[in-house]
Amino acid sequence: MNQSSVVSGATVTITGGTGSFGSTMVRHLLSRDVARINILSRDEAKQDEMRGRLGEPRVKFFVGDVRDYDSVSNAVTGADFVFHAAALKQVPSCEFFPDQAVKTNVMGSKNVIDASHRAGVRSVVCLSTDKAVYPVNAMGMSKALMEKTAQAFSRNHPESATTVSVTRYGNVMYSRGSVIPLFVRQLAEGRPLTVTEPSMTRFLMSLQESVDLVEHAFLHAAPGDLFVKKAPASTVETLAKAVGRVLGYGDDPEVQKIGMRHGEKMYETLLTREEVLQSTDQGDYFRVPLDARALDYGVYVERGESGGDVAADYDSTTTRQLDVDATAAMLRELPEVQALLAAGTRP
Repeated sequence: MNQSSVVSGATVTITGGTGSFGSTMVRHLLSRDVARINILSRDEAKQDEMRGRLGEPRVKFFVGDVRDYDSVSNAVTGADFVFHAAALKQVPSCEFFPDQAVKTNVMGSKNVIDASHRAGVRSVVCLSTDKAVYPVNAMGMSKALMEKTAQAFSRNHPESATTVSVTRYGNVMYSRGSVIPLFVRQLAEGRPLTVTEPSMTRFLMSLQESVDLVEHAFLHAAPGDLFVKKAPASTVETLAKAVGRVLGYGDDPEVQKIGMRHGEKMYETLLTREEVLQSTDQGDYFRVPLDARALDYGVYVERGESGGDVAADYDSTTTRQLDVDATAAMLRELPEVQALLAAGTRP
């Protein structure tokens, strides 16, 4: 079964549909034979811009917030599939306003799941992040609770016709708020590239790969499944040098270390060692099934399960490490970078 047959004639709701991921998913779905795409977001200006840019009658816009159950219910009524991408994603701002992260990322996600269940949606895919693993910041903690909320629904409602699954991914290159557009602007302005810590490592994946990951979840998910796409990583310094090389500013742009921000980690993890042990390898992806055991305290106090196997975390230091050449090659595949290069001038 391919994705085209899955969504053919279907209605798809995307929360946070005017963001980087949502916009990419909209373009992807419009190339398929979907009946309608519902976009739920709270930014009417971005909606108006997208409406004018697309000029597409199959796209319907809903102004609302995932924190408000009624607005979510309106957007998912009649939908076959839901992509839940709405979230507070900026680490520093969530550190200063953790209550807001909880309201959007946890309670908002619960609204999406509950409303989808009541509307009879076939499948909901919730987007998570590597920052949810061993979280040290409020954004990651709220995303970890979002994952638990999705899994708890699957565990507590096995009779539901709605399959709820989670996708977890690392840094998406050239997404809104990512470091690459910042590097591009700094190079164009003749300023040094600011990095928090040059040796910090991060997973790298494209927006299209994030769409592919969600697509894989729709095709293969059982209730409560967690999916991770295998991805390479690089240091932030390597990424900065690769951006400079690709855009014609040389192999050694000036890099200024500014120090780590609130809540940042030196490396990110996509799977804990315990999840690695439970996972199945699906080629480009890992699948971690739901722990569907009932709330039987004897399992935790009297009996337990056999263990002893040892595995390493799947993190940005244990995955394949990219050098400047490999990172530059990856950057050249990004549509945004290709557009800059096609213009024939420096940004």
